[in-house]
Amino acid sequence: MTHGAPNDPYDDLDAFEAWDDRSLSQRAMAAAPTPWLEGLNTPQREAAETLDGPVLVLAGAGTGKTRALTCRIAQILASGRAKPWQVLAVTFTNKAAREMKGRLGQLIGPSVEGMSWMGTFHSLCVKILRRHAELAGLENGFTILDTDDQLRLIKQLLEAERIDHKRWPPRQLANLIDRWKNRAWTPAHVPAEEASAFNRRGVELYDAYQQRLRTLNAVDFGDLLLHVVEIFRNNPDVLETWRDRFRYILVDEYQDTNVAQYLWLRLLAGQRANICCVGDDDQSIYGWRGAEVGNILRFEKDFPGAKVVRLEQNYRSTPHILAAASSVIHANENRLGKTLWTEEEAGEKVRLIGHWDGEEEARWIGEEIEALEKGTRGLDPVNPDHMAILVRASFQMRAFEDRFLTIGMPYRVIGGPRFYERKEIRDAMAYFRCVTNPGDGMAFERIVNTPKRGVGDKAQSTINEFSRANEIGPLDATATLLADGAFKGKAAKSLEDLLAMLARWRARLEAGENHVELAEAILDESGYTDMWKADKSPDAPGRLENLKELVKALEGFENLEGFLEHVSLVMENEQEDGQPKVSIMTLHAAKGLEFPCVFLPGWEDGLFPSQRSMDESGLAGLEEERRLAYVGITRAEKLCTISFAANRAIHGRWQSALPSRFIDELPEAHVEVLTPPGLYGGNYGAAGHGAQRSGGSGGFGGNFGGGGNFGGGSRLEEAATRSDAYNSPGWKRMQANAGRRGMRAPTEARNLVIDAEAVCPFNVGDRVFHQKFGYGTVEYAEGDKVTVAFEKAGEKRVVARFLSAPDDIPF
Repeated sequence: MTHGAPNDPYDDLDAFEAWDDRSLSQRAMAAAPTPWLEGLNTPQREAAETLDGPVLVLAGAGTGKTRALTCRIAQILASGRAKPWQVLAVTFTNKAAREMKGRLGQLIGPSVEGMSWMGTFHSLCVKILRRHAELAGLENGFTILDTDDQLRLIKQLLEAERIDHKRWPPRQLANLIDRWKNRAWTPAHVPAEEASAFNRRGVELYDAYQQRLRTLNAVDFGDLLLHVVEIFRNNPDVLETWRDRFRYILVDEYQDTNVAQYLWLRLLAGQRANICCVGDDDQSIYGWRGAEVGNILRFEKDFPGAKVVRLEQNYRSTPHILAAASSVIHANENRLGKTLWTEEEAGEKVRLIGHWDGEEEARWIGEEIEALEKGTRGLDPVNPDHMAILVRASFQMRAFEDRFLTIGMPYRVIGGPRFYERKEIRDAMAYFRCVTNPGDGMAFERIVNTPKRGVGDKAQSTINEFSRANEIGPLDATATLLADGAFKGKAAKSLEDLLAMLARWRARLEAGENHVELAEAILDESGYTDMWKADKSPDAPGRLENLKELVKALEGFENLEGFLEHVSLVMENEQEDGQPKVSIMTLHAAKGLEFPCVFLPGWEDGLFPSQRSMDESGLAGLEEERRLAYVGITRAEKLCTISFAANRAIHGRWQSALPSRFIDELPEAHVEVLTPPGLYGGNYGAAGHGAQRSGGSGGFGGNFGGGGNFGGGSRLEEAATRSDAYNSPGWKRMQANAGRRGMRAPTEARNLVIDAEAVCPFNVGDRVFHQKFGYGTVEYAEGDKVTVAFEKAGEKRVVARFLSAPDDIPF
């Protein structure tokens, strides 16, 4: 058992290297020799034992990648090639890091405590940036802004520039800046083709935003990587120090890396290139937030001579489920390729069922869940905890929540409001941040009149303007303005009292007072706790309970600063009451999870695959949607049910749709069709099944053609339009059915391929109409892609040809 190890290797490298200098291999040899390799299959063992040089582990869903990765780390340490603190292990979530460290501890024992460089990209970059903050123009105690504070800061900038934030929303600029940072672009490096963004002022505002962050001694999440990448690029000596530190680099979920993360890894890998990346190109589903599937696809080019190991034996799902998933993903062109297989019994086929509308779909799934729980479907009873509904869009959840409330089915929504995102928690943490970092202007702005102190908008605006003009923090600006007599009456007295309280709390913090007791004092003395005690609203008692829970959470940390950093990096609320519940979540939120029984509703073209994804990204968008379908199917262990509806209410408007093209790509031999014969007057589910199979896909084209209700033809062979389906007898019947219910069925084919040469006929500020979203105003136009602020549907990015000028609307 090791003792006396320094807390962090960068504090005193010499002392750290001297700590317990006996090689780990000597200690390992005294015990059982590499017991972790026992039980690994051949590819897993190859991944664990190929230690030197670049290695890419292509790990299919459910193939035991975490086990292979942890065994590889254990093998590196046992071989004496590196000490625990010389191994950099990168995960995408703190939960994954905890799981990996726990498994590794079971393999190597107490030595795992020396693994001080295991964590997420952001948590690891925080440690590096704290060490070199001055090279980024920051001080060591910088604050990490969350999304809420970031938006408020951007709103201030827009107001200072007299930009209408209703026409040019702060969130739009925040997303733009985040996209640029994900691509490792500083303001000086944003390419010319991006210069027209945000009414041609995006780069200018980005630069002003970065300057303001430095004044406030703050960073946002994108900066954590961007600053470190820039430090490495501009300071070769610093980069070389960190390269020497990390003898081995291991990366989980490599397919989800963005450009900044990719560059960070490439810079650290250097010439030694002892880097092992584990991932699955078929599960790259986060392109919308900057992930680049190309990073994993070009690994062998980036690292010549790389060893590629394929993990293909699945330990999760049945052969029927794997066959369905493999058949769908096979239609993607841009993939490295692998074939999943399993030794499990065949089990139940993937079930496919069509419904008249979304409400019927929710009713049927609710009844099916009840039947599975009771064991009346000819299967063993299924615990609700083992069942999940995975939707493409969050609006689909409402129908299931309503249904479950009606029938009394317990459920949980994963991905809803989280504990640290609640108003009372944000307010409390803003007080804590002001105490630990006096320069945190965003936190000061949040608390300056919370609870109400008579400090109105005018006073706050005066503070912000003076702060910006003099490039000082709001606290210093307030003190200066008070000294100059800028405030009178109640506002002056309240501000003086607030500054005095903050100074008193800061002195207590610096004197080493217990941080839990100090937190309680801050909430009580500020009047914040009394504010909620006096509040008579129904949710006030719950907010007070949340504040108590917040203070209790502080007990698990050594100090207030550590707690605040933890909250900035991790925002997970995992509280459960122990009652079995059905899980409802989006397909994106389901990544990495598994359930014995999975329902996949809403498989309709336009919803899944998402029309917006295809409009914005063309073939790349369609392929990412197909990877999302693959992820959804492979979440199921024993039973997978896919469903679709002919009609669905989306944002209050009824819409009709064709079944998803992904249904055509399902293999007939592995699917059981549950739809009753003759439903909707067609032959869906009848003996004619598969009569018009698409070339090579073995799909369900025949079910939707001829006399069927859903149009005809294979979706695999479509080029630019869906005119064949919209002219079919079945589609015309569907239009008639929709008309009888007062719904509007689509009247023209959707164009699935974006014309990059098209010129937008609309200008910023033009009034437009969209058949689905209604009236709106053009906010941004680029080529044939238009960002529109719709009156009822909010901001949407659409293709210009789907818009009409109000005077041209034909009805």
